[in-house]
Amino acid sequence: MKAEYNLYCQFTRVWIPDPEEVWKGAEIIKDYKEGDPVLHLKLEDETTLEYQVGPKQNPLPFLRNPDILVGENDLTALSYLHEPAVLHNLRVRFLESNHIYTYCGIVLVAINPYESLQIYGEEVINAYSGQNMGDMDPHIFAVAEEAYKQMARDERNQSIIVSGESGAGKTVSAKYAMRFFATVGGSTNDTSVEEKVLASSPIMEAIGNAKTTRNDNSSRFGKYIQIGFSRHYHIIGANMRTYLLEKSRVVFQAEDERNYHIFYQLCASGSLPEFRDLGLTSAEDFTYTSLGENIFIEGVNDAEDFRKTREAFTLLGIKDSSQSSIFKIVASILHLGNIQICSERDGESCRISRDDAHLQSFCKLLGVELQQMEHWLCHRKLVTASETYVKSMAAKQAVNARDALAKHIYARLFDWIVEHINKALQTSSKQHSFIGVLDIYGFETFEVNSFEQFCINYANEKLQQQFNSHVFKLEQEEYMKEQIPWTLIDFHDNQPCIDLIEARLGILDLLDEECKVPKGTDQNWAQKLYKQHSSSAHFQKPRMSNVSFIVIHFADKVEYQCDGFLEKNRDTVYEEQINILKASQFQMVADLFLDKDDAPPSSKPSRVNVRALKPSPKAPNKEHRKSVGLQFRSSLHLLMDTLNATTPHYVRCIKPNDFKEAFSFDSRRAVQQLRACGVLETIRISAAGYPSRWTYLEFFSRYRVLMKRSDMTAADKKLVCKNLLETLIKEPDMFQFGKTKIFFRAGQVAYLEKLRADKFRSACIVIQKTVRGWLQRIRYRKIRRSALTLQRYGRGYLARRYAEFLRLSRAALFCQKQYRMVRERRAYLRKRRAVVTIQAFTRGTLTRRIYWEFLLHHKAMIIQKNVRGWLQRRTFRRARAAAVVIQGAFRCMRAKRQLKQLKIEARSAQHLKKLNTGMEMKIVQLQRKMDDQTKELKVQNEQLVTVNTTLGSEVSKLQKELEEVRSHQSDGGRELQEELERLRQQLQEAIASRKKLEEEHVSEKMELSQRVEELQEENALLKSQKEELNQQIQQQTSNSKVELSSASLQSELDEERQRYQNLLKEFSRLEQRYDNLKEELSLNKFHPGHRRNPSNQSSLESDSNYPSVSTSEVGDTEDAVQLVDELGVEKAAMDIGLFLKLQKRVRELEQERKRLQVNLDKMEELARRKGSEPRSPVSEQETADLAYDNLKRQELESENKKLKNDLNELRKALSERAAPDGPSGELQDGYNLLLRQLKSANEELDARKEEVLILRTQIVSRAQQEENSQNTEPDGGPDRSRDHDYHGLTQSNKLLEAQLQSQSRKYQDELEALHTQNELLKEDLEKKQELLNYTAALSPEARVEYSVQQEITRLTNDNLDLKEMVEKLEKNERKLKKQLRIYMKKVQELEAAAAAAAAQSVSARPELSRQVTVQRKEKDFEGMLEYSKEDEARLIKALITDVRPSSVSATVPCLPAYILFMCIRHADHVNDDQKVESLLTSTINAIKKVLKKNSEDFEMISFWLANTSRLLHCLKQYSGDEAFMTQNSDKQNEHCLKNFDLAEYRQVLSDLSIQIYQQLIKVAEAIIQPMIVSAMLESESIPSLAGVKPMGYRNRSHSMDTEDGPTSYTLEALIRQLGQFHAVMQEHGLDPEIIGQVVRQLFSCVNAVTLNNLLLRKDVCSWSTGMQLRYNTSQMEEWLRANNLFQSKAAATLEPIIQAAQLLQVKKKTTQDAEAICSLCTALTMQQIVKILNLYTPLNEFEERVTVSFIRNIQVGFLGGGRRVAMVTVV
Repeated sequence: MKAEYNLYCQFTRVWIPDPEEVWKGAEIIKDYKEGDPVLHLKLEDETTLEYQVGPKQNPLPFLRNPDILVGENDLTALSYLHEPAVLHNLRVRFLESNHIYTYCGIVLVAINPYESLQIYGEEVINAYSGQNMGDMDPHIFAVAEEAYKQMARDERNQSIIVSGESGAGKTVSAKYAMRFFATVGGSTNDTSVEEKVLASSPIMEAIGNAKTTRNDNSSRFGKYIQIGFSRHYHIIGANMRTYLLEKSRVVFQAEDERNYHIFYQLCASGSLPEFRDLGLTSAEDFTYTSLGENIFIEGVNDAEDFRKTREAFTLLGIKDSSQSSIFKIVASILHLGNIQICSERDGESCRISRDDAHLQSFCKLLGVELQQMEHWLCHRKLVTASETYVKSMAAKQAVNARDALAKHIYARLFDWIVEHINKALQTSSKQHSFIGVLDIYGFETFEVNSFEQFCINYANEKLQQQFNSHVFKLEQEEYMKEQIPWTLIDFHDNQPCIDLIEARLGILDLLDEECKVPKGTDQNWAQKLYKQHSSSAHFQKPRMSNVSFIVIHFADKVEYQCDGFLEKNRDTVYEEQINILKASQFQMVADLFLDKDDAPPSSKPSRVNVRALKPSPKAPNKEHRKSVGLQFRSSLHLLMDTLNATTPHYVRCIKPNDFKEAFSFDSRRAVQQLRACGVLETIRISAAGYPSRWTYLEFFSRYRVLMKRSDMTAADKKLVCKNLLETLIKEPDMFQFGKTKIFFRAGQVAYLEKLRADKFRSACIVIQKTVRGWLQRIRYRKIRRSALTLQRYGRGYLARRYAEFLRLSRAALFCQKQYRMVRERRAYLRKRRAVVTIQAFTRGTLTRRIYWEFLLHHKAMIIQKNVRGWLQRRTFRRARAAAVVIQGAFRCMRAKRQLKQLKIEARSAQHLKKLNTGMEMKIVQLQRKMDDQTKELKVQNEQLVTVNTTLGSEVSKLQKELEEVRSHQSDGGRELQEELERLRQQLQEAIASRKKLEEEHVSEKMELSQRVEELQEENALLKSQKEELNQQIQQQTSNSKVELSSASLQSELDEERQRYQNLLKEFSRLEQRYDNLKEELSLNKFHPGHRRNPSNQSSLESDSNYPSVSTSEVGDTEDAVQLVDELGVEKAAMDIGLFLKLQKRVRELEQERKRLQVNLDKMEELARRKGSEPRSPVSEQETADLAYDNLKRQELESENKKLKNDLNELRKALSERAAPDGPSGELQDGYNLLLRQLKSANEELDARKEEVLILRTQIVSRAQQEENSQNTEPDGGPDRSRDHDYHGLTQSNKLLEAQLQSQSRKYQDELEALHTQNELLKEDLEKKQELLNYTAALSPEARVEYSVQQEITRLTNDNLDLKEMVEKLEKNERKLKKQLRIYMKKVQELEAAAAAAAAQSVSARPELSRQVTVQRKEKDFEGMLEYSKEDEARLIKALITDVRPSSVSATVPCLPAYILFMCIRHADHVNDDQKVESLLTSTINAIKKVLKKNSEDFEMISFWLANTSRLLHCLKQYSGDEAFMTQNSDKQNEHCLKNFDLAEYRQVLSDLSIQIYQQLIKVAEAIIQPMIVSAMLESESIPSLAGVKPMGYRNRSHSMDTEDGPTSYTLEALIRQLGQFHAVMQEHGLDPEIIGQVVRQLFSCVNAVTLNNLLLRKDVCSWSTGMQLRYNTSQMEEWLRANNLFQSKAAATLEPIIQAAQLLQVKKKTTQDAEAICSLCTALTMQQIVKILNLYTPLNEFEERVTVSFIRNIQVGFLGGGRRVAMVTVV
């Protein structure tokens, strides 16, 4: 007790009673000591008050909770649990934070905001679904989720009890609870039971709700709806029970109230064609709807509500005919109320006019007889023991009977509608469990309380008793679970009050007994109550009345007026009127009033569980008829049995004010309802025990600041907490230690908070002292530095001023010195100029005189020189003319002598031979000049080696034969002379023809060269135009984006690369031809004696398509390495293979040259040996042959050098081509150089072929002539020699003609090539112009997008071409390696055979046996897979049904899709439409089956998404559409589908891909959704950052508490899961765009769930959570960067939670802070920002809450800035 007094010290805040606000806050200004009669207080308005205290009169006031606990979402989390604390907490949450829901232990307190809030959407339902009740902000959905979860976990039925005053929002709360169940427990069949359950609400509101003074939509009946669930917890049906319909409202309404809504809805729709027969007008025209004098409700459209009611009837299966009957009955009630009953003169009888239109309408609508109804409305039947007679009724009695009939008709109609609603909601399936929603009236007290209020308060007494016992039971279970010593808690038991009402001889029993008395009255019943219960503590008699009584309920005292109790309890309706209705023409009206005993027997027992409040009324003369009170008591007992058999959940609705003002809080009305609904009783029960409960870890984290350092070293946290509490709290009864929690009495947590705050306050003082000292030291140092600075600047100023004085003095002396010097210098210069002038004039005069003398002398000398020269020239001319005459005579004589000598020499034969020799030399030289364009050095060397070898042997033979022939010649000189003369003539003719051919060749060559120059100029002009267009395109696109220029350059570079690759292919083809010729020459080399004619020239060529590989290509690569060193690795790496081949080719030519040199040396040696022998007459011929061989050798050496130079130029061009940043001009030059070299190499190869053929023909012809000469007579020798010479000249002429023709063909080919190039350039120019026009017409954004699309298409095609090229190169590499091994073996065998042949004699000449290998030709695969129709099922099973992603992932990604497309291509190739249709249909169905079977397997779904999209891409790419063909390569276009258009199947596959994608997202979100909240908001990524606050009941024990604790996930687990998703999708080859979209969708889900929980949870809206959230989002962004996914814009989806985290961290005080928040939080709406600021919770008392004024500044800033104000919605 002493500790309690210590709490009432200075600065402590308390609550004191106030007549207006109920409780008012104050602060103690002086410490209170035990026994003081006065407590000195200061109110909130700064006024002082002396509060009287005493042990009996005024106890000490209630203490206020710390500010950190104000606004808690659970009232049991407050340290001080009492009425003012509860009221203040509710007011703060309702007014400042606009939170209408608050927990109070197991009770949800709901305050009616009288305003529509956007917190009940389906997205909010999804946010609360699956969440624990204490994890989210209080909400009706949280209570519904708790009930649903406990039903599934405990397999026990649940009940939600919604109670409160009229207008508190009970009906709306119950409706939202049912909406939650309908959403989360949707039925699995197509009956849509959940929609029917929701559809019952508008019907019941129409027929059971009405406007009262307190509520515009007040439920005037109670209902208990049971929602049935299956074993899988899906809604399968529902059932409704109703209680105590307020029938009196049908005939009477108080002022400003209305009848039931259905009447006004029907009147508002009376003008519709289908309702014209009802005779309805405005509701003001009917008595039953106009008593309240106001037939309208603000904001309500009765016609629209009636349309919804009719739609609900239709949805529930009520036929149109039945609906029409219902509306007729409702309209008949209105007409019944308007029937005028006129009193007769005697006053004992009355009458109704037969012309009454309303009576006629009433009888017509119900189908009854007019006369009978008119009669029995004014008369009644009296039955006695002996007779029955009819008695007239007075007008008042008749009106009462009419009103009773109207009430009875409406009640029967109400029961009929409820019964048919239950029929529509019932199901044939077995109900496994149910959740009941009880929407029942709360405790009511008015100025005049009648029978209805008595029944309502009686029901609330029963419910309060059940509530108290349940709360007590829960408290007991909690203590027993934690093994806390249990002591009975005294709680209010209202059983005596219940006994007063329902016990034997209780109020209801006496009321039923009085109703049975024939002459019973309300006064007699009141007297019996006074007599029977006057001694009861809960019953009182009013002092001023004898017809009323007072019952003391648990909530308040209520005075009931006895008038009308008996009549309402009897519920009397005359039997005659009912009988008339039973005889109605309409079956529904007749069935409506049938008694249960009179109902016809049914063939099938009804399974409809209709539990309406009252059975059909019986005749008043039947004794067994039950009274209304008895029926209500029975149904109430049945309800209590149902509630006791279920687990209840409580929702208490509070009405904040009586004026229906939005967010207005009346404290007196709120306290009155809190007392009445049992909330304060819950607080009292909790406060009587240990209301504050902390886990050991939470307590340690919160209060470790109170521990010593030595205490915190212990490992057992439980022991540390015990030691601390024993130290801080001396009274052991104030706390208890449980198994997992520490229990505290009320106020002890506040005491600990005070100690903690004092500790922090002292620490703050130390920190402030240190900081202030540090600030003062900084200030002192700053002042000292300032003083020193001032001194330094002052001394510097004085020093500078003295230095300036010294500088000025020195400057004055210098100025004086300079002035004096200038003055003297000027005088001296003036004298000097005068002297110099005089001297100049004198010397000028003397010089002019001397000049004139010299001039005259010079002119005389010129005259003498000219005269003497003329004389000498005349003498020289005369002497030269004489010498010329003498020389001419002498030279003429000498010429005549030489002419004579030449004539003599011309007649000799030796001269003719020299002429022949010279002619052959000129022909050879001419041939060499014609072959200057030769490039292929390798072919020429080998051919010439072969020719030289053959010619050497043939020349030697011919020389020997010629010597033999000449030895036989003895005479014939004259014939030889004649033959020589003839040959000379032929030679002259040949020379003339040759000159003629040369002139024609030169003229044709000049014409061709001119044409080539013209084409080159035109080509240059087109190139310049092309460059200008490219510059224009670049200038236009550079304004939009700089990247377009680089893209165009890249495209040109790629085109040049493609041309370069084509040239390489052409070079490889020429190389192949070279290898074939080399092989042929090598065979000739190994067969020196074999002669071949042109007819079998191609027989040795290989038919294989494989390229030939020589042994020289396997040599070392030193030259290639040297090339790499010279050019660099990057340049030489482009085409290193080409360089190696060229290097090897040069090395081979060098070897051939050396071998030719050796052969030449041998031939010279042989000639020297022959020269030592006697010379024969034909030695000159041999000399000519040797000279010819030497000339050929020199020619080969020169060509070898030239080819080496060409090779070097080629290397240089290729190196420049390989440079990635080389200019386009250099690339074009290298390309032209390579093209010229390849053309010249091809021409050289053709020329050499022709030359070899001609030479071989000559050799063969010579050999044949020699063989023929051996068989002829010796006399024909000179003729054969002449024929031989003539034949040689003829062959030479043919050779020249062939070469001229080849040159002509070459120039013609060049001309055609230039024409082709010109056309290509023109087409390119036109395309560029079209592109320029198209891009100029586009907008900048579209232009960029178009260029990007073009670049993507080009890169895709290049990528495919490169892949094909790589595959071909790999195949060629394998084939070449295989061929290399074969040819190496052949070379070794040939070398061995050549060595063996050289060892044998020359005459033997054995033939070389050549091993022939069979080589396969390279196939061009078509990319098709053939299968039979019977194997389709096996194919689908192997590729789809039985395939596993893990088995395919190691192979090619999307392998099943490629195989299926290959099958489709084959079916298209064979034009089998049935095969294509069957395969595609089976594929799609099989994929759907696999996905349905593995609907939760992410890996399988990702695998088939990748394959489906890949198959769709293949069908699009190879569909043959123009849009796709333009992007394909030529090879890809060859593979397009030829026969079928699969556009429809592409659409089906596209839809299937979208479905798979949605299923993938759904599965992925289902996997990560349980991780998001724990990982993003709850896990401590930054340790020891989060604070711990006192927790309420909901956080202490929720439905998910288990011994292991709830599952928690860390951020690493979430990122790991995302990484697994990404790895799986990449492994399956999913398109990067789809992967990015999936990641973006998942990040959007993370953002939505995180933001939803942030907006719905107050405990996470703190500064530490903002820090944690910002760190977590940065980790997520880092993961995106690490996986190259940042470009997918997934990080942008996290912007809302990033801004929310920043909002939690920024300063929130001043107007500048509000403006900064408005500019910062651009991704959040105003409502979301306000919601977060309202939820912001300080973790300690040193942090301030966000003020209401600051939130208003935020709202003003948003509205003033023009930003769109959106409602608080979740994603």
